Amino acid sequence: MVAPGWNEDAIVGSGRALVLFSGGQDSATCLAWALERFDHVETVGFDYGQRHRVELDCRATLRAGMAALKPGWAAHLGEDHTIGLQSLGEISNTAMTRDIAIEMEAGGLPNTFVPGRNIIFLTFAAALAYRRGLRHIVGGMCETDFSGYPDCRDDTIKALQVALNLGMDRRFVLETPLMWIDKAATWQLAHDLGGRPLVDLIVAESHTCYLGTRGARHDWGFGCGTCPACDLRARGYRRFAATAA
Repeated sequence: MVAPGWNEDAIVGSGRALVLFSGGQDSATCLAWALERFDHVETVGFDYGQRHRVELDCRATLRAGMAALKPGWAAHLGEDHTIGLQSLGEISNTAMTRDIAIEMEAGGLPNTFVPGRNIIFLTFAAALAYRRGLRHIVGGMCETDFSGYPDCRDDTIKALQVALNLGMDRRFVLETPLMWIDKAATWQLAHDLGGRPLVDLIVAESHTCYLGTRGARHDWGFGCGTCPACDLRARGYRRFAATAA
């Protein structure tokens, strides 16, 4: 929301967006959502030593595929950026950054939780958006179908938006189009935005599996089929497919 008295057109970066784009299902859907809404859309990925770094290799193919789906999307798609955050991986003893079994911890969170990850991602994204003149920062955070990560919650995102705007003297808007929908609805959103061709592109070219497995092809895409990320993606796809049939 813009405060009363603000001229929307005068705000730096109005109509320009930056999408946190990992190469996964959620971020691919967010990219399509942004391309449908904003005149200029850039993407940013983060290399923090993640175990499933293969997701970063999917980004270029997904971007090219989306640009080919709609002429308007091609016209709106801007530069891609990759930011190295190896220090985050070095201080994170988690199943996302180490070759260890995925399990629940005593505090009730899975050991795939990388403390502060989304806070750091959004802070670096805002610094990039400041330099690039982009107002809207789009992320795939969700607290509906999720693993309980506290930095995916709506309250966290709202608090961070206030802090970033105060600290950078901007009027950034942190957009989270998936916050209140489950994985089946995320597949449906992709279908609503780009039809079956976008769904097929996300199935074939995005990557979600925490183990980085890209070997086996399932109806919902590639992955081990057993990790929490694959389980959420698979169950969501099957609910979506059942309704779409």
